Amino acid sequence: MKVHRHQFDAVVVGAGGAGLMAALYASKQVKTAVLSKLYPTRSHTGTAQGGIAAPLGNMEEDRPEWYAYDTVKGGDWLVDQDAAEILAYESIEAIIELEHMGLPFDRTPDGKIAQRRFGGHTRNFGEAPVMRACHSADRTGHMILQTLYQQCIKHNVHFFDEFFVTDLILEDGVVRGVVAIEIATGDIHVFHSKAVLFATGGAGRIYKVTSNAHSLTGDGMAIVWRRGLPLEDMEFFQFHPTGIYKLGILLSEAARGEGAVLINDKGERFMERYAPTLKDLASRDVISRAIYMEIREGRGIGGKDYVYLDMRPETINRLKSAPGGREVTPEYLEQKLPDIIEFVRVYLGIDPMREPVPIQPTAHYAMGGIPTDVDGRVIRDERNTPVPGLYAAGEVACVSVHGANRLGTNSLVDLVVFGRRAGRHMAEYCQQADFAPLPPEPEAFTVEMVERIRNGTGEERVPLIRNELQETMQTYVSVFREASGLETAIEKIRELQERYRHIRIDDKGERFNTDLLEAIELGFLLDVAEATAFSALNRTESRGAHYREDYPKRDDENWLKHTLIWRQDGRVTFAYKPVVITKWPPKERKY
Repeated sequence: MKVHRHQFDAVVVGAGGAGLMAALYASKQVKTAVLSKLYPTRSHTGTAQGGIAAPLGNMEEDRPEWYAYDTVKGGDWLVDQDAAEILAYESIEAIIELEHMGLPFDRTPDGKIAQRRFGGHTRNFGEAPVMRACHSADRTGHMILQTLYQQCIKHNVHFFDEFFVTDLILEDGVVRGVVAIEIATGDIHVFHSKAVLFATGGAGRIYKVTSNAHSLTGDGMAIVWRRGLPLEDMEFFQFHPTGIYKLGILLSEAARGEGAVLINDKGERFMERYAPTLKDLASRDVISRAIYMEIREGRGIGGKDYVYLDMRPETINRLKSAPGGREVTPEYLEQKLPDIIEFVRVYLGIDPMREPVPIQPTAHYAMGGIPTDVDGRVIRDERNTPVPGLYAAGEVACVSVHGANRLGTNSLVDLVVFGRRAGRHMAEYCQQADFAPLPPEPEAFTVEMVERIRNGTGEERVPLIRNELQETMQTYVSVFREASGLETAIEKIRELQERYRHIRIDDKGERFNTDLLEAIELGFLLDVAEATAFSALNRTESRGAHYREDYPKRDDENWLKHTLIWRQDGRVTFAYKPVVITKWPPKERKY
């Protein structure tokens, strides 16, 4: 196999919002490369629909303190409050910066950035919903991605598109670079660097029904875990309440922000029972559980396992559920929610202006991931010891600003706020650090893995193992969990890991070998699923998106702490670190 070598001060793995923001800031001071297994503007940030939060107060009074509190409350008090305050205060500057870069936000009649309501965002510490989400129709993530990519090109960031990173070069506790496969040729590339930042996104493909693209296979999390570093809070995986039935394609809560409501088989707006104040704009974990409770109790549509999202103007106007009770028209919704409406028409063949939409919760977002501090530095233990030269940002990372449950819009704010902070710190680190020497044959692990998979003669097939993994996670490690089911999931994952050792692929070539790439990705999925299931079994309480039916209460006395999980010699071990509390001690969440 051909092996090529490159040298950059900073290497960013992943070209979504977090990776591009970090690369943009690092490139202002040091030579920076971005490696992405996709063309950058195909990164998953582009699918984010509804908005990016900032307490600008353009539509209603708002304050950063209210936003920080909502983030802490939404995360069921597992949020590190210093990180939440950074998010809330720096979001304002980040939004204005994006605007100055040219991002085409929707506007108010007097020219200010328009804002809309989103789940869990309130005024005056939970009093009522507030308009906080800045938006560009329902294509906000797409606009962020395009804007940042243009800026990176302008600032001479070096892009290596369709390069699949497979390994982290970590020697004597210091980062030396990464190893990647060039998808077009099958060649191996070693990137020697002073610093590496992972921004590879989430791992939703461990589940059968997910809003995540096929590319979100937990690459960064698994690579770091394999190198002996911990993952944090992996038990917390968010299910978005409104995915298209069976397909999982996301319908943003921007629809509910404009007045759409959830309806059961009896025609009831059932969220009034579960969240009397915020109703259909309660946080995502609350609504997802409510939907499943309605289904369990026989109020799914026609007795089936879905409910309706009703965004018909006649329903919104009858219930006066739009902000301010304003009248809405089909034309208004077509303008505000064009992609959501088009998705329903294309994938379900129905007109949401005339018919309600079948939806079910869909696996959406990993609150856990690679543990970092507020400057994006990866930490190696419960004492917050940083790994020199290693950074992470975005969904792959755990700051922890999302705690046990992420608020809507906070993923995009996380990308730009903490991506920027990580990029700045990485540039400062590179300016004072020297290139640590590469070990002999740094590509050896990747070469051996590729040859083993390509030349495998076993009887196991990658798609079958992947399907069984996704079915297992969907059944036992979903919205509702309990010990026996989690133990079954772990046993099954271990069985699948053993079967994975005996896979065979059909394509033995080098160029664009998607058989090979999917086989490597399956290994990553199995690792992330193992960490998720073990962490879920370990946490014997219910908090945020982690709901244990055998431990239905939140237990602050024993579990107000972050989980760190390692895998060593085939066994998993745990350690814990305290939640940072600055202003708001834990209390019961009420919506």
